[in-house]
Amino acid sequence: MLFKDKTVLVSGGSRGIGLAIAKKLAHNGANIVIAAKTVNAHQKLPGTIYTAAKEIESLGANCLPIQCDIRFEEQVSNAVDLSVKEFGGIDICVNNASAIAPISTEALDMKRYDLMQDINTRGTFLMTKMCLPHLKKSEHAHILTLSPPLDLNDKWFAPTVAYTISKMGMSMLTLGHARELKKYSIGVNSLWPLTAIDTAAVRNILGGETMANKSRSPEIVADAAFAILSKDPKECTGNFFIDEVLLRDLGQKDFSQYSITNEELLRDFFISDEIAEGLPTKTANIFQSK
Repeated sequence: MLFKDKTVLVSGGSRGIGLAIAKKLAHNGANIVIAAKTVNAHQKLPGTIYTAAKEIESLGANCLPIQCDIRFEEQVSNAVDLSVKEFGGIDICVNNASAIAPISTEALDMKRYDLMQDINTRGTFLMTKMCLPHLKKSEHAHILTLSPPLDLNDKWFAPTVAYTISKMGMSMLTLGHARELKKYSIGVNSLWPLTAIDTAAVRNILGGETMANKSRSPEIVADAAFAILSKDPKECTGNFFIDEVLLRDLGQKDFSQYSITNEELLRDFFISDEIAEGLPTKTANIFQSK
């Protein structure tokens, strides 16, 4: 199998996109480390690091669940150390953990502002930094960050500036680290979905069941992540991939299996008209839907 004996550390992997990516790679032989905060079940946040580990182990893979809040350096350092102790190294770092509060400046309290900056941009930097000594030793080293294409159009910043700068900060890390780490043959890329994805954030923060019905399943992002991480890191670095665009480029034509319902799909944040209009899939604008 392609990822046999490779170790993948996924931040925020107890549910949603992170778990879907972990399961896809586990199915193809990878050892998985789930580094996430949730250890107790929550009514609105299904899944813990332990339930995620059981799902992964049911695929015949090895999984190490570690409670880790990526805001804290000692916890990230501990997660990396435990991963290396368990599996002998780290080959792939998936920066999936993220906080979202897409609201206006007046409405946003500073606690949520700090949470987004600490988890999204700072947490991605910290996790990457701690994994780096081990990635440098790998023959197939990748860093994959779930963040959007870099775009300084003010329409992305005006309605949700705090959230936007935290996500664009993650993408700026991809830009900088791709260049900085190229000498170590580490592939550094970002991945973002074309449409909204049916996750806890969508159901609890953005629009509930109504928006979930206009979303795709996390498996489309997992399939795109698998395609990226399968590539030679020397050749695949510094890219800002969109899931459907990438999969179409690889020859996939049917995307119906990812739809939750038959309703019109809702375009995700930060997807430009140029990207959306260049695809057969028709999507409604997420801002216009509100």
